[in-house]
Amino acid sequence: MKPNAQFKLSVMMFFQFFAWGAWFATLGQCLGANGLADFGGGAYGSAPIGAIFAPLFLGLIADRFFPSQQVMGVLFLLGGVLLLLVPGVAESGNGEAMVWIMTANMLCYMPTLGLGNSIAFANLDRLTFPKVRVWGTIGWIAAGLLVGFLGWSSSFDIFYLAGASSVILGLFSFTLPNTPPPAKGEPVNMRALLMFDALAILKRPAFLVFLACSCLICIPLAYYYGLTSNYLSNAGFEQAASTMTLGQMSEIFFMLLIPFFFRKLGVKWMILVGMLSWVARYLLFAYGASEQVIWMLLLSVALHGICYDFFFVTGFMYTDKVAPENIRTQAQSLLVFFTQGIGMYFGYQVAFGRFGKEVTGYGNLNEAISSARTIEELGVLEQLGRMFAVSMPEGLDATMLTNVMSQWKEFWTYPAFFAGAIAVVFFLTFWDKVSVAEEEGGE
Repeated sequence: MKPNAQFKLSVMMFFQFFAWGAWFATLGQCLGANGLADFGGGAYGSAPIGAIFAPLFLGLIADRFFPSQQVMGVLFLLGGVLLLLVPGVAESGNGEAMVWIMTANMLCYMPTLGLGNSIAFANLDRLTFPKVRVWGTIGWIAAGLLVGFLGWSSSFDIFYLAGASSVILGLFSFTLPNTPPPAKGEPVNMRALLMFDALAILKRPAFLVFLACSCLICIPLAYYYGLTSNYLSNAGFEQAASTMTLGQMSEIFFMLLIPFFFRKLGVKWMILVGMLSWVARYLLFAYGASEQVIWMLLLSVALHGICYDFFFVTGFMYTDKVAPENIRTQAQSLLVFFTQGIGMYFGYQVAFGRFGKEVTGYGNLNEAISSARTIEELGVLEQLGRMFAVSMPEGLDATMLTNVMSQWKEFWTYPAFFAGAIAVVFFLTFWDKVSVAEEEGGE
């Protein structure tokens, strides 16, 4: 391992996910508070579009012509400039232009996820990687806490924070360990770029079931990523961005427990528990809404560790296990294409479409809460204490609150049943005796 490589790569991971987490978690709340909720599906849909095209960019350009750290630097500088343009465009009310700018930014950002991993694996011992990758989750948490502390959960200023951190990382990337393009001089293989070779793995019935269920369940999953901040703000949480970091904190905890659960449960039950956790999360949101049961809402957010690690991380490990060695990269790209790409894209369209039709009182309640809430001068410790607190202003129209919370209950019930139906199909049709734990234990 090269001197200072671990430190530099940890900094890279921190800012990489800080730049994303600064705006992603509360974008829905921000758009809703500024009259742009109708553009939520397109804005969040920019991430899946980036995920769909990232493998092509990596295969055609990043892996062949330039050192990875230089490509990383250029992409973050371009993305940072684009993020800095968003507030001015959005505040002018031009939602369509905002979506186009965000899409351009995510086309720059999404390839850096693969690039960052490539740089890390090329310069670190394999067992050191998790110690570096965890700084990405810490960066996401730090961004959420800072956005909440600054009171920017409903402000387009989140893009100034994201843009500035992106530019900083862009400049810092040029100091990262030199990582030559891994496929330099090799001919372009369009079959590999388009993942055609990986389609052969679909002949394995269990993997076909896994891929189909993974794609479909990402539709209800998009509800959480896109609209939780809106819901929490209606429920009286003052700093939704900070509240949502509970999910990333639990993610770190459960990530450490994955080897243990693999040995105890196996692939099928790990993935099934992940799916059922999404069902539980949405039911907690639904039935915690009408009566304002705060512990249910916080528990739902805290379930993110199981929801994400048991489903996504297990899925990547299962894919790596069953795919032939020569097409493992393609197989992982295929999984990302169908989950983070196709599934999430349609999920955001469905979620925001139903939000606009069903939670019709969101804007009025949000405005009433903001107007009734008094601005207080708080010390640092007091401000930190408010990050996970609920404060519903006195004098708020109780009938309005009850009606809107009833709308939220109906809204969250749909993804709960959708995810539940897919979990049942997966339970009945997925049969694979492969053991990821055996390989992990033998290394």
